[in-house]
Amino acid sequence: MATVAPFNGLTYNMEIGKDFSKLVAPPYDVISAEEQEAFYQADPHNVIRLILGKKKIGDSDWDNRYTRSAETFKRWESKGILVRSPQPNVYVTSLTYEPGEGEPPRTRWGIIALVRIEDEDSGVILPHERTFSAHRDDRLKLMRACNAQFSQIFGLYEDREDRVLEACRKEMNSSPLVEFDFRDGTHHQMWVIQGSALFNRIAEAMEDKRIFIADGHHRYETARNFRNIMRARYGRRPANRSYEYVMMYLSNMRHEGLTIRASHRLVKRVKDFHLEPFINQAAQWFHISTMPFTGFDLHRECTALKQALQKEGMSNTAIAFYMHGADRCYLMSLKPGAREEMGDDLHHSLKQLDVLVLSRFLLQKGLGFKKEDLDDEEIFQYQSSMKSAIEEVRAGNHLMTFLLNPTKMEHVREVAANGLVMPRKSTYFYPKVISGLVFNKIDPYETIKTPPY
Repeated sequence: MATVAPFNGLTYNMEIGKDFSKLVAPPYDVISAEEQEAFYQADPHNVIRLILGKKKIGDSDWDNRYTRSAETFKRWESKGILVRSPQPNVYVTSLTYEPGEGEPPRTRWGIIALVRIEDEDSGVILPHERTFSAHRDDRLKLMRACNAQFSQIFGLYEDREDRVLEACRKEMNSSPLVEFDFRDGTHHQMWVIQGSALFNRIAEAMEDKRIFIADGHHRYETARNFRNIMRARYGRRPANRSYEYVMMYLSNMRHEGLTIRASHRLVKRVKDFHLEPFINQAAQWFHISTMPFTGFDLHRECTALKQALQKEGMSNTAIAFYMHGADRCYLMSLKPGAREEMGDDLHHSLKQLDVLVLSRFLLQKGLGFKKEDLDDEEIFQYQSSMKSAIEEVRAGNHLMTFLLNPTKMEHVREVAANGLVMPRKSTYFYPKVISGLVFNKIDPYETIKTPPY
């Protein structure tokens, strides 16, 4: 099934003594313009210059953000800012973070390695969300300019015995090579380990497993498109050329350190909206109750609402609705049998998703949005924090918000295993995998050693 291999990663030169917390950044697609500037100012060698370079007036085909990233990458390597390992490694990371809502800290473990790119119908690497061409085109331009992967794709695998991580832990005898606290309060560690026996144990443990893409769908499709371009130029043989692989951060979906946050919907505007007719229509499909929501003690009210939403959502779909100027929040619990009214075009596993219940009943039937409207970022925004979503509505920045429970991991597995995809922003695996710990340089003439080692 999945082919996982070690690789000669590039890392920042540890001997220079740089503060790693000032060199790394989140994935490019969650960085605002203000955050981009902050990372630029943090350090002249921050990874932002590679993953999300600035646009300039007068950019052309031969001088643009992608070509400047490529020039920066080459310069850093030539000056020894980045150094490439002389031998293949796997990179083991731990990430300690606070999941929020007063819960105690958790630690998520991940292994950074190469994974063979699969065709869509292989059933080995499974996406669960659809992608958009503009994002794929953007990442492909960067990849073609730099011949490198700067950020890991976040992949999940199922390992009840935890064989992969336990094999790595046996080799982690020393202190981590990298350790730092990031600006968001997360604590990071990374070990660089090698050895043929270890590589064989990892390969053996992964050979019967599938990988579910948690985050980085656009980057995975980009890697496959890049592979196809390179195949046309350099050929398909040998089958283990470097462009046949993509760098992934792999985590066991059975670990307690894995967190899925909710992805609440914020709606900017609705044509001809009136509250009472909307609530009456929603009552066709939902049992509806109300909770006082004055905003005088927002933390307490959000805590109570979250608890009520979780309780209702343990065995059913539950959605909370709040609109600008309201003094109450509406808690909606799906009526028995209503799920079958979602339409014959939906697979059974998709009908279990709260985001599709919201979409079909409340957004499309209740508010009159078309399917294509749901991807319009001028209308819809997303927020993982319930408190922030409500504050946005109270401030008048959005008309209303629909508050959801996090998508269950078993639903993600079921949808992906059936070869289906979820609506946009159905899951938010938290925290995001940080960029800058290790890079993968792609030389079309290099080959990746595969098992047995």
